[in-house]
Amino acid sequence: MPACPQDLRQGFAHYPGYFSLQEQQSLIAAVRAGVQHAPFFIPRMPGTGAPLSVVMSNFGPLGWVADKEKGYRYQGAHPKTKQDWPAMPQRLLDMWDALTAYPCPPEACLINWYREGNKMGAHIDNDEQDARAPVVSVSLGDPAMFRLGGPKRGGPTQGIKLFSGDVVVMGGESRFCYHSVSRIFYGESTLVPRGGRINLTLRRVNLCQA
Repeated sequence: MPACPQDLRQGFAHYPGYFSLQEQQSLIAAVRAGVQHAPFFIPRMPGTGAPLSVVMSNFGPLGWVADKEKGYRYQGAHPKTKQDWPAMPQRLLDMWDALTAYPCPPEACLINWYREGNKMGAHIDNDEQDARAPVVSVSLGDPAMFRLGGPKRGGPTQGIKLFSGDVVVMGGESRFCYHSVSRIFYGESTLVPRGGRINLTLRRVNLCQA
C-alpha cells in the first residue's frame, strides 16, 4: 500500500520498499548492461551550456537529453553514439501497469546517477506532450531527500527520505508541482557498485491514443 500523507498534493503516492533487494540487484544489473550500450553523458543547460550535476542515460524508445544548442527534448538516439537506447526492462513496465493503470506504456526511462554531493534543483517535468500520464520514479542505492513543493517555484516544500527500492508516483495535481532532490546520503548503501544513487524515472511522452 502507498504511503501518501494527507497534506501532500493530490495524485502523489510513495511506495516504500516496493522492490525487494533481489529485484533491486536485478535492476542495477540492467542499468550496468544498458550503459555499456548507451554510456552515461552529461546533460547541459539550454543557453548557458552549464552542466547538470548528475550524469545520465536512458532506457526505452525515447530518451531525454539536454544541451546548449537545442535545449530539453526527447529523441530516439544517444546524443554521442547516435545509437538507439536500450530496451526498457520488463520489470519496470510491469511496475508501471501495476501502479498507474494508465492505458499506454511509458516511452522513456531516465537513468540518473547521483554521486557524492550531487543535487537536483526544483523543476517540473513538462517536456512531454501527454501531461495526463503520471511520472514514476524508482530509487536505487543511497537514500535521497526528495522535496515536493507547489505549482509555483519557491515557497514551502515537504521532504521525504527515499530509500533503495522505494517508488514514487506523481500524477494528478502533483504532476504539475515543483520537486527536487536536496541531498544524497552518500555511503549509506552498497547497492551501486561505484557508490551513489541511481534514479529511474519513467515518463509517457506522446499523447496516448487508447
